[in-house]
Amino acid sequence: MNEHQTLQFEQRKRDHIQLSLDLSHQTVGLNGLNKIHLFHEALPEINYSEVSISQNLFKESLPTPFLVSSMTAGHSQASELNSLLALACQRRGWLMGVGSQRRQLTELAAEREWKAVRKIAPKAKLLGNIGLAELIRVPVDQVQKLVESLDAFAMMVHTNPLQEAIQPEGNPDFKGGLRAIEQIVKVLEVPVVVKETGCGFSEKTLGRLQDVGVAAVDVSGLGGTHWGRIEGSRCLEGSPAKEVSKTFSNWGESTFDSLVAGRKWDALSLWASGGIRSGLDAAKTLALGADIVGFAQPILEAVLKGEDELDLKMQQMEQELTTALFCTGSARIAEIREEEKWQIKE
Repeated sequence: MNEHQTLQFEQRKRDHIQLSLDLSHQTVGLNGLNKIHLFHEALPEINYSEVSISQNLFKESLPTPFLVSSMTAGHSQASELNSLLALACQRRGWLMGVGSQRRQLTELAAEREWKAVRKIAPKAKLLGNIGLAELIRVPVDQVQKLVESLDAFAMMVHTNPLQEAIQPEGNPDFKGGLRAIEQIVKVLEVPVVVKETGCGFSEKTLGRLQDVGVAAVDVSGLGGTHWGRIEGSRCLEGSPAKEVSKTFSNWGESTFDSLVAGRKWDALSLWASGGIRSGLDAAKTLALGADIVGFAQPILEAVLKGEDELDLKMQQMEQELTTALFCTGSARIAEIREEEKWQIKE
Protein backbone atom coordinates (compact mmCIF):
# COMPACT_ATOMS: atom_id res chain seq x y z
CA MET A 1 0.00 0.00 0.00
CA ASN A 2 1.14 3.59 -0.62
CA GLU A 3 0.75 6.22 2.10
CA HIS A 4 -2.66 7.39 0.84
CA GLN A 5 -4.00 3.82 0.70
CA THR A 6 -2.66 3.12 4.18
CA LEU A 7 -4.38 6.16 5.67
CA GLN A 8 -7.59 5.30 3.85
CA PHE A 9 -7.43 1.69 5.10
CA GLU A 10 -6.85 2.75 8.71
CA GLN A 11 -9.69 5.27 8.62
CA ARG A 12 -12.06 2.66 7.20
CA LYS A 13 -11.21 0.28 10.03
CA ARG A 14 -11.82 3.00 12.62
CA ASP A 15 -15.13 3.85 10.93
CA HIS A 16 -16.17 0.22 11.08
CA ILE A 17 -15.76 0.10 14.86
CA GLN A 18 -17.95 3.13 15.45
CA LEU A 19 -20.56 2.24 12.83
CA SER A 20 -20.95 -1.32 14.12
CA LEU A 21 -22.13 0.11 17.47
CA ASP A 22 -24.90 2.14 15.80
CA LEU A 23 -28.28 0.45 16.35
CA SER A 24 -29.41 1.44 12.85
CA HIS A 25 -26.81 -0.97 11.46
CA GLN A 26 -28.20 -3.91 13.45
CA THR A 27 -30.85 -6.17 11.92
CA VAL A 28 -32.55 -6.55 15.29
CA GLY A 29 -35.22 -9.23 15.48
CA LEU A 30 -34.25 -10.95 12.24
CA ASN A 31 -31.97 -13.72 13.57
CA GLY A 32 -34.95 -16.09 13.86
CA LEU A 33 -34.00 -17.38 17.31
CA ASN A 34 -37.45 -16.48 18.65
CA LYS A 35 -38.62 -19.60 16.75
CA ILE A 36 -36.70 -21.81 19.19
CA HIS A 37 -38.40 -22.58 22.51
CA LEU A 38 -36.44 -24.23 25.31
CA PHE A 39 -38.70 -26.16 27.66
CA HIS A 40 -38.44 -25.16 31.31
CA GLU A 41 -37.75 -28.11 33.61
CA ALA A 42 -39.15 -27.43 37.09
CA LEU A 43 -37.61 -30.68 38.35
CA PRO A 44 -34.11 -30.65 36.85
CA GLU A 45 -32.72 -33.43 39.11
CA ILE A 46 -29.24 -31.89 38.96
CA ASN A 47 -27.39 -29.34 41.07
CA TYR A 48 -26.41 -26.04 39.49
CA SER A 49 -22.79 -26.76 40.43
CA GLU A 50 -22.87 -29.92 38.32
CA VAL A 51 -23.59 -28.08 35.07
CA SER A 52 -20.64 -27.88 32.67
CA ILE A 53 -20.41 -25.63 29.62
CA SER A 54 -17.24 -27.30 28.33
CA GLN A 55 -17.15 -28.33 24.67
CA ASN A 56 -15.05 -30.60 22.48
CA LEU A 57 -13.72 -29.17 19.23
CA PHE A 58 -11.11 -30.49 16.80
CA LYS A 59 -10.17 -33.23 19.32
CA GLU A 60 -9.59 -30.70 22.10
CA SER A 61 -11.63 -29.92 25.21
CA LEU A 62 -12.53 -26.25 25.62
CA PRO A 63 -13.81 -24.68 28.88
CA THR A 64 -16.63 -22.94 26.98
CA PRO A 65 -18.21 -23.06 23.51
CA PHE A 66 -17.72 -19.33 23.11
CA LEU A 67 -15.81 -17.37 20.47
CA VAL A 68 -14.94 -13.71 20.30
CA SER A 69 -15.67 -13.21 16.63
CA SER A 70 -13.17 -11.47 14.35
CA MET A 71 -13.59 -7.72 14.71
CA THR A 72 -10.73 -5.34 14.08
CA ALA A 73 -7.11 -4.93 12.97
CA GLY A 74 -4.83 -2.58 11.11
CA HIS A 75 -5.30 0.75 12.92
CA SER A 76 -3.83 2.52 15.95
CA GLN A 77 -6.48 1.39 18.43
CA ALA A 78 -6.56 -2.21 17.26
CA SER A 79 -3.44 -3.44 19.05
CA GLU A 80 -4.70 -2.35 22.47
CA LEU A 81 -8.18 -3.79 21.89
CA ASN A 82 -6.86 -7.09 20.56
CA SER A 83 -4.45 -7.44 23.46
CA LEU A 84 -7.29 -6.99 25.95
CA LEU A 85 -9.44 -9.47 24.05
CA ALA A 86 -6.66 -12.06 23.78
CA LEU A 87 -5.85 -11.85 27.48
CA ALA A 88 -9.52 -12.20 28.41
CA CYS A 89 -9.95 -15.17 26.06
CA GLN A 90 -6.85 -16.84 27.48
CA ARG A 91 -8.11 -16.28 31.03
CA ARG A 92 -11.65 -17.55 30.41
CA GLY A 93 -10.92 -20.21 27.78
CA TRP A 94 -12.78 -18.61 24.87
CA LEU A 95 -11.64 -18.89 21.27
CA MET A 96 -10.68 -15.62 19.58
CA GLY A 97 -10.90 -14.84 15.90
CA VAL A 98 -8.41 -12.12 14.99
CA GLY A 99 -9.25 -9.24 12.69
CA SER A 100 -8.39 -9.49 9.00
CA GLN A 101 -4.74 -10.32 8.35
CA ARG A 102 -4.96 -8.80 4.88
CA ARG A 103 -2.51 -6.02 5.66
CA GLN A 104 0.00 -8.57 6.93
CA LEU A 105 0.37 -9.91 3.40
CA THR A 106 2.25 -6.77 2.36
CA GLU A 107 3.41 -5.01 5.55
CA LEU A 108 5.84 -6.36 8.13
CA ALA A 109 4.49 -3.95 10.75
CA ALA A 110 1.13 -5.71 10.68
CA GLU A 111 2.82 -9.04 11.43
CA ARG A 112 4.61 -7.49 14.40
CA GLU A 113 1.22 -6.34 15.75
CA TRP A 114 -0.11 -9.89 15.91
CA LYS A 115 3.15 -11.30 17.25
CA ALA A 116 2.93 -8.78 20.09
CA VAL A 117 -0.60 -9.98 20.87
CA ARG A 118 0.58 -13.58 20.84
CA LYS A 119 3.45 -12.73 23.19
CA ILE A 120 1.02 -11.16 25.65
CA ALA A 121 -1.36 -14.13 25.49
CA PRO A 122 0.77 -17.19 24.59
CA LYS A 123 -1.91 -19.74 25.50
CA ALA A 124 -4.90 -18.07 23.85
CA LYS A 125 -6.52 -20.10 21.09
CA LEU A 126 -6.36 -17.63 18.21
CA LEU A 127 -7.97 -18.15 14.82
CA GLY A 128 -6.33 -16.58 11.77
CA ASN A 129 -8.46 -14.61 9.33
CA ILE A 130 -8.26 -13.81 5.63
CA GLY A 131 -10.93 -12.52 3.29
CA LEU A 132 -11.99 -14.75 0.40
CA ALA A 133 -11.29 -11.96 -2.11
CA GLU A 134 -7.66 -11.89 -0.85
CA LEU A 135 -7.36 -15.67 -0.62
CA ILE A 136 -8.14 -16.02 -4.33
CA ARG A 137 -5.16 -13.84 -5.24
CA VAL A 138 -2.41 -14.99 -2.86
CA PRO A 139 -0.24 -18.15 -2.92
CA VAL A 140 -1.05 -20.82 -0.37
CA ASP A 141 2.38 -20.48 1.25
CA GLN A 142 1.53 -16.90 2.22
CA VAL A 143 -1.61 -18.11 3.96
CA GLN A 144 0.52 -20.67 5.80
CA LYS A 145 2.76 -17.83 7.00
CA LEU A 146 -0.31 -16.07 8.43
CA VAL A 147 -1.10 -19.23 10.39
CA GLU A 148 2.48 -19.51 11.63
CA SER A 149 2.72 -15.88 12.69
CA LEU A 150 -0.19 -16.41 15.07
CA ASP A 151 0.48 -20.02 15.98
CA ALA A 152 -3.18 -20.24 14.99
CA PHE A 153 -5.60 -22.88 16.29
CA ALA A 154 -7.50 -22.72 12.98
CA MET A 155 -7.71 -20.50 9.90
CA MET A 156 -10.85 -18.54 9.13
CA VAL A 157 -11.78 -17.44 5.63
CA HIS A 158 -14.43 -14.73 5.66
CA THR A 159 -16.73 -14.17 2.73
CA ASN A 160 -18.59 -10.88 2.37
CA PRO A 161 -19.92 -10.37 -1.17
CA LEU A 162 -22.64 -7.88 -0.23
CA GLN A 163 -20.23 -5.73 1.77
CA GLU A 164 -17.64 -5.70 -1.02
CA ALA A 165 -20.30 -4.88 -3.62
CA ILE A 166 -21.40 -1.76 -1.71
CA GLN A 167 -18.15 -0.65 -0.06
CA PRO A 168 -16.66 2.41 -1.83
CA GLU A 169 -13.22 0.74 -1.87
CA GLY A 170 -14.62 -2.79 -2.21
CA ASN A 171 -13.22 -5.72 -4.16
CA PRO A 172 -16.18 -7.83 -5.36
CA ASP A 173 -14.05 -10.29 -7.38
CA PHE A 174 -15.02 -13.69 -5.99
CA LYS A 175 -14.56 -15.94 -9.03
CA GLY A 176 -12.47 -18.97 -8.06
CA GLY A 177 -13.33 -18.70 -4.37
CA LEU A 178 -14.39 -22.30 -3.80
CA ARG A 179 -11.28 -23.61 -5.52
CA ALA A 180 -9.08 -21.35 -3.37
CA ILE A 181 -10.77 -22.69 -0.22
CA GLU A 182 -10.28 -26.27 -1.41
CA GLN A 183 -6.57 -25.61 -1.95
CA ILE A 184 -5.89 -24.35 1.58
CA VAL A 185 -7.98 -27.17 3.09
CA LYS A 186 -5.54 -29.61 1.43
CA VAL A 187 -2.36 -27.74 2.37
CA LEU A 188 -2.81 -26.09 5.77
CA GLU A 189 -1.99 -28.11 8.87
CA VAL A 190 -4.80 -26.48 10.85
CA PRO A 191 -8.59 -26.74 10.35
CA VAL A 192 -10.19 -24.29 7.92
CA VAL A 193 -13.31 -22.43 9.03
CA VAL A 194 -15.37 -20.47 6.52
CA LYS A 195 -17.49 -17.63 7.88
CA GLU A 196 -19.94 -15.11 6.51
CA THR A 197 -20.08 -11.57 7.89
CA GLY A 198 -23.77 -11.19 8.65
CA CYS A 199 -25.63 -12.59 5.62
CA GLY A 200 -25.60 -16.31 6.44
CA PHE A 201 -25.51 -19.41 4.24
CA SER A 202 -27.97 -21.37 2.14
CA GLU A 203 -28.22 -25.16 2.31
CA LYS A 204 -26.66 -25.53 -1.15
CA THR A 205 -23.63 -23.39 -0.29
CA LEU A 206 -23.03 -25.30 2.93
CA GLY A 207 -23.06 -28.53 0.95
CA ARG A 208 -20.43 -27.20 -1.43
CA LEU A 209 -18.19 -26.30 1.52
CA GLN A 210 -18.59 -29.76 3.05
CA ASP A 211 -17.68 -31.30 -0.32
CA VAL A 212 -14.30 -29.52 -0.38
CA GLY A 213 -13.45 -30.62 3.16
CA VAL A 214 -13.99 -27.47 5.23
CA ALA A 215 -13.87 -28.35 8.94
CA ALA A 216 -16.41 -25.81 10.15
CA VAL A 217 -18.70 -23.02 8.99
CA ASP A 218 -19.49 -19.98 11.10
CA VAL A 219 -22.91 -19.12 9.68
CA SER A 220 -22.83 -15.47 10.80
CA GLY A 221 -26.43 -15.02 9.76
CA LEU A 222 -28.77 -12.11 9.33
CA GLY A 223 -29.83 -10.75 12.69
CA GLY A 224 -26.85 -8.80 13.97
CA THR A 225 -24.47 -6.24 12.51
CA HIS A 226 -25.24 -5.79 8.81
CA TRP A 227 -22.23 -4.73 6.76
CA GLY A 228 -24.36 -3.73 3.79
CA ARG A 229 -25.93 -1.07 6.01
CA ILE A 230 -22.55 -0.01 7.40
CA GLU A 231 -20.95 0.41 3.98
CA GLY A 232 -24.08 2.21 2.77
CA SER A 233 -23.61 4.77 5.51
CA ARG A 234 -20.09 5.40 4.18
CA CYS A 235 -21.31 6.03 0.61
CA LEU A 236 -21.93 9.53 -0.73
CA GLU A 237 -25.47 10.79 -0.21
CA GLY A 238 -27.48 10.38 -3.39
CA SER A 239 -25.03 7.96 -4.97
CA PRO A 240 -26.33 4.72 -6.56
CA ALA A 241 -24.44 2.65 -3.96
CA LYS A 242 -26.21 4.55 -1.16
CA GLU A 243 -29.59 3.62 -2.59
CA VAL A 244 -28.50 0.04 -3.27
CA SER A 245 -27.57 -0.34 0.40
CA LYS A 246 -31.10 0.65 1.38
CA THR A 247 -32.60 -1.90 -1.02
CA PHE A 248 -30.43 -4.64 0.50
CA SER A 249 -30.69 -3.47 4.14
CA ASN A 250 -32.32 -6.75 5.25
CA TRP A 251 -30.55 -9.04 2.80
CA GLY A 252 -29.37 -12.46 3.93
CA GLU A 253 -30.20 -15.83 5.44
CA SER A 254 -31.05 -15.59 9.13
CA THR A 255 -28.91 -17.25 11.78
CA PHE A 256 -31.77 -19.66 12.49
CA ASP A 257 -32.31 -20.57 8.83
CA SER A 258 -28.58 -21.02 8.26
CA LEU A 259 -28.28 -23.41 11.20
CA VAL A 260 -31.34 -25.39 10.09
CA ALA A 261 -29.81 -25.64 6.60
CA GLY A 262 -26.55 -26.86 8.10
CA ARG A 263 -28.18 -29.73 9.98
CA LYS A 264 -28.24 -31.69 6.71
CA TRP A 265 -24.45 -31.67 6.39
CA ASP A 266 -23.18 -33.79 9.27
CA ALA A 267 -19.48 -33.58 8.34
CA LEU A 268 -19.48 -29.83 9.06
CA SER A 269 -19.01 -28.37 12.50
CA LEU A 270 -21.61 -25.58 12.67
CA TRP A 271 -20.74 -22.37 14.48
CA ALA A 272 -23.43 -19.84 15.32
CA SER A 273 -23.08 -16.08 15.14
CA GLY A 274 -25.17 -13.21 13.86
CA GLY A 275 -27.27 -11.39 16.43
CA ILE A 276 -26.24 -13.59 19.38
CA ARG A 277 -26.63 -11.24 22.30
CA SER A 278 -26.80 -13.48 25.39
CA GLY A 279 -25.99 -16.87 26.81
CA LEU A 280 -29.67 -17.74 26.36
CA ASP A 281 -29.39 -17.01 22.63
CA ALA A 282 -26.31 -19.23 22.66
CA ALA A 283 -28.22 -22.06 24.34
CA LYS A 284 -30.86 -21.96 21.60
CA THR A 285 -28.24 -22.29 18.87
CA LEU A 286 -26.50 -25.10 20.73
CA ALA A 287 -29.83 -26.95 20.96
CA LEU A 288 -30.18 -26.53 17.21
CA GLY A 289 -26.79 -28.15 16.62
CA ALA A 290 -24.14 -25.44 16.86
CA ASP A 291 -20.79 -26.46 18.35
CA ILE A 292 -19.35 -22.96 18.87
CA VAL A 293 -21.12 -19.64 19.44
CA GLY A 294 -19.59 -16.32 18.43
CA PHE A 295 -20.13 -12.85 19.88
CA ALA A 296 -18.96 -9.64 18.26
CA GLN A 297 -20.97 -6.44 18.84
CA PRO A 298 -21.65 -6.98 22.60
CA ILE A 299 -18.00 -7.86 23.19
CA LEU A 300 -16.78 -4.85 21.21
CA GLU A 301 -19.08 -2.62 23.21
CA ALA A 302 -17.69 -4.05 26.45
CA VAL A 303 -13.98 -3.95 25.56
CA LEU A 304 -14.24 -0.29 24.57
CA LYS A 305 -15.21 0.35 28.21
CA GLY A 306 -12.17 -1.48 29.55
CA GLU A 307 -10.90 -4.79 30.89
CA ASP A 308 -13.26 -5.00 33.88
CA GLU A 309 -16.36 -4.41 31.77
CA LEU A 310 -15.18 -7.01 29.28
CA ASP A 311 -14.66 -9.62 31.97
CA LEU A 312 -18.09 -8.93 33.47
CA LYS A 313 -19.74 -9.33 30.07
CA MET A 314 -17.98 -12.64 29.45
CA GLN A 315 -18.92 -13.90 32.91
CA GLN A 316 -22.53 -12.90 32.24
CA MET A 317 -22.61 -14.88 28.97
CA GLU A 318 -21.20 -17.96 30.70
CA GLN A 319 -23.64 -17.72 33.60
CA GLU A 320 -26.60 -17.24 31.26
CA LEU A 321 -25.67 -20.37 29.32
CA THR A 322 -25.16 -22.34 32.55
CA THR A 323 -28.58 -21.18 33.77
CA ALA A 324 -30.24 -22.17 30.49
CA LEU A 325 -28.73 -25.65 30.73
CA PHE A 326 -29.76 -26.00 34.38
CA CYS A 327 -33.33 -24.84 33.73
CA THR A 328 -33.74 -27.39 30.93
CA GLY A 329 -32.36 -30.17 33.11
CA SER A 330 -29.14 -30.41 31.09
CA ALA A 331 -25.86 -31.07 32.86
CA ARG A 332 -23.92 -30.94 29.58
CA ILE A 333 -24.28 -29.09 26.26
CA ALA A 334 -25.02 -32.37 24.46
CA GLU A 335 -28.10 -32.89 26.62
CA ILE A 336 -29.84 -29.68 25.54
CA ARG A 337 -29.95 -31.10 22.02
CA GLU A 338 -32.29 -33.91 23.10
CA GLU A 339 -35.66 -33.69 21.34
CA GLU A 340 -37.68 -33.33 24.55
CA LYS A 341 -35.67 -30.25 25.62
CA TRP A 342 -36.73 -27.84 22.87
CA GLN A 343 -38.98 -27.25 19.89
CA ILE A 344 -39.23 -25.08 16.82
CA LYS A 345 -42.37 -22.96 17.07
CA GLU A 346 -44.46 -22.66 13.92
